[in-house]
Amino acid sequence: MIMMRTALATTVLVFALSAPASAREVMDVADLVEQHGPAVVNISTTKLVKRGAENFPFAVPNDEEMQEFFRRFFPGIPGAPGARGPAQEIPARGAGSGFIVSNDGYILTNAHVVRGADEVEVKLIDKRTFSAKVIGADSRTDVAVIKITASNLPRVKLGDPAKLRVGEAVAAIGSPFGFENSVTAGIVSAKGRSLPSESYVPYIQTDVPINPGNSGGPLFNMRGEVVGINSQIYSRSGGYQGVSFAIPIDVAMEVVEQLKAGGKVSRGWLGVVIQEVTADLAESFGLDRPRGALVSQVQADGPAARAGLQASDVILQFGGRPVENSGDLPRMVGVTKPGTKIPLQVWRKGKMQTVTVELQELPGEEEVAGKAGKTYSRGGLALSELTPEQRRELRIDHGLLVEEVTGDAARAGIRVGDVILAVNNGKVATVETFRKAIAAVPKGKSAAILVRRGEGSLYIPLKISGE
Repeated sequence: MIMMRTALATTVLVFALSAPASAREVMDVADLVEQHGPAVVNISTTKLVKRGAENFPFAVPNDEEMQEFFRRFFPGIPGAPGARGPAQEIPARGAGSGFIVSNDGYILTNAHVVRGADEVEVKLIDKRTFSAKVIGADSRTDVAVIKITASNLPRVKLGDPAKLRVGEAVAAIGSPFGFENSVTAGIVSAKGRSLPSESYVPYIQTDVPINPGNSGGPLFNMRGEVVGINSQIYSRSGGYQGVSFAIPIDVAMEVVEQLKAGGKVSRGWLGVVIQEVTADLAESFGLDRPRGALVSQVQADGPAARAGLQASDVILQFGGRPVENSGDLPRMVGVTKPGTKIPLQVWRKGKMQTVTVELQELPGEEEVAGKAGKTYSRGGLALSELTPEQRRELRIDHGLLVEEVTGDAARAGIRVGDVILAVNNGKVATVETFRKAIAAVPKGKSAAILVRRGEGSLYIPLKISGE
């Protein structure tokens, strides 16, 4: 399976659904589109890229003999070694969807729709177009806010995702493959889904047909309320295969308020690496049933370390709220204000204990990258060097532990808990070695990352977007 963001497209195709007779406020899809479709917009982006860097079929290696080869046989290719004249800049265009949340022009979309764009254009259903300003974007939730200069605009109504029921009818409006204002419909397949690439979003899973171009468009319930932002699909082919995911609108709006206030999102940070508690692990730890978040590593000098949290602790409650699954904990921590003191109920060596921890602010990617000798995150990775005990346990003599995954690395499928053994067949034993290897990868190109996962190893292509 491949997780894909549905980047990028608003012609009206209507699927009629019959509303339950008992729900008078429920409308059919045609009425929904007529009343709320005008608040959905098409987003076009333009990014200037160097033709030599983007169009050349592979990265030019930093090798004198190979560079001489390119100088001899490909002298006219812009951006290649020895090319005459500067590399040309050409516009790379993308498209996506969005929806208006205020009459004065604030629009929600996905962060990956507008990431890196030099120009963002918004087209309304009445064919008017506006140049948009990116107010802020949050890669960890894939939510972005953009603004156009206009007034008296139609806007959507926001619903409560907590009231969604599995099996309930929902509809999406967006621009799949550039077909503007296309409407598709289906049902809620599941709620609270955790995906390997995102730890801060309890996704709504649907079977609504979503394709490239639907990214950032609204997911409506049958009362005409937006309950989510369409963001990703799960696919082997790259197209829709019956499994789509939307960001709950309440999660998105928490991010939006921070982006509008300061252009960035502040999150709580606990400083642990966690894993799911399986039935076998619950039995071995003496728990009554599989629940909680098992601490597999406590990060040095982090809030958890200072509070005395230990590896093998099972966190069962966070601030009095139960932690049923490991995926619950990052969301609880993330929405808690840094500096807050939180009591944790932990299961330690067969006994219940309470540990109070003062959360810090989750480091941004640029801050993580600055922690020399410990972590580095170009491409979205936060890493730490393996301790002697970890190397002995894994029976390896080198490698870096993945502590946090965002951005490029998350999209590539790298997971927290993976151990990175090599980059482009070069062994990595220190964060500095990894930093240098990734720094040499041109923007838009991929590095082959050898990962130890469980008892096996696999290569994962990590494409560096430069975000």
